[in-house]
Amino acid sequence: MENYMDSGLTGAGALVDREKRHLNYLRISITDRCNLRCLYCVPEGRIPKLGHDEILSYEEILRLVKIGIQLGIRKVRITGGEPLVRKGAVELLGRLARIRELKDVSLTTNGVLLAPNAQRIFDAGIRRINISLDSLDPKKYAQITGYDRFEQVWAGIQRAREIGFSPIKINVVAMRGINDDEIAAFGRLSLDHPFHVRFIEYMPIGNSRARSQDQILTPEIQERITAIGELIPVGNGQHDGPARRYRLAGARGEVGFISALSHHFCNRCNRLRLTADGKLRACLLSDRHESLKGLLRNGGSDEQLAEIFRIAVRRKAAEHQLCPDGATRVKDQMQGIGG
Repeated sequence: MENYMDSGLTGAGALVDREKRHLNYLRISITDRCNLRCLYCVPEGRIPKLGHDEILSYEEILRLVKIGIQLGIRKVRITGGEPLVRKGAVELLGRLARIRELKDVSLTTNGVLLAPNAQRIFDAGIRRINISLDSLDPKKYAQITGYDRFEQVWAGIQRAREIGFSPIKINVVAMRGINDDEIAAFGRLSLDHPFHVRFIEYMPIGNSRARSQDQILTPEIQERITAIGELIPVGNGQHDGPARRYRLAGARGEVGFISALSHHFCNRCNRLRLTADGKLRACLLSDRHESLKGLLRNGGSDEQLAEIFRIAVRRKAAEHQLCPDGATRVKDQMQGIGG
């Protein structure tokens, strides 16, 4: 186990914002590249990609994690783009899992590369995994993602279950006229499998092919789920995020709802986001960020970098300003932020 509590930084545990929220969770995007082109994430045509020198190295990421730990970070999630397309991602997960101060290290993936990597990820010390899956129909999956890779993803989910990952969370972005006819099917998935199915409201982030009118908000999603059974509330655990959790009677798994637009959870937010190109964001649904990369690569001390963390936290808004009608939206692209 690595011990990261010896840097001598001042202000340990200082990531408390003006709303008295304790930010102890860092989501880290390690790449903006992805092997899918989901319609709610990617616009038509080509989009520019970050060059190799523009993204943080793993050593730079680990240094920032070390600083974050000194300031109270206790939970880390690796995201992308698709993190498994970056060489060395599994080794990074292992290094993070060996840091004794981190109480939770997890991974979000689209699942395309999960099956051949699942055992290595488990052996690296990861137990919690989120997998994006917006359709249970292979043809519709291809329409949503741009690629015929449903079978690869489903094989990855099954492999993760066989190995012993728990919980396995399946993230579903619900969209009207696209996959809303599968809401009940995803609910039933939790009856037969020990999966935690999470329905996520579409959020207007970046330039994508999805529209605000494609949104289905949580109350309607819940109504469709209750057609197959009563939703029984489940209390949130120590490492849970903003999802409101439920279980259908007799279910082996759960369903949950992440309602960024219809039911703001800003008052409970404990997250910071580090983008692949070294920007620190205190809110997914705001374009405001603080740059770490320049200071990181030009001799900045740990204390100077820690102050950037503190600045980001001090500037964190009380709540985001997005609304369901799409009148306001985040300009940055989702695959560059890390979700």
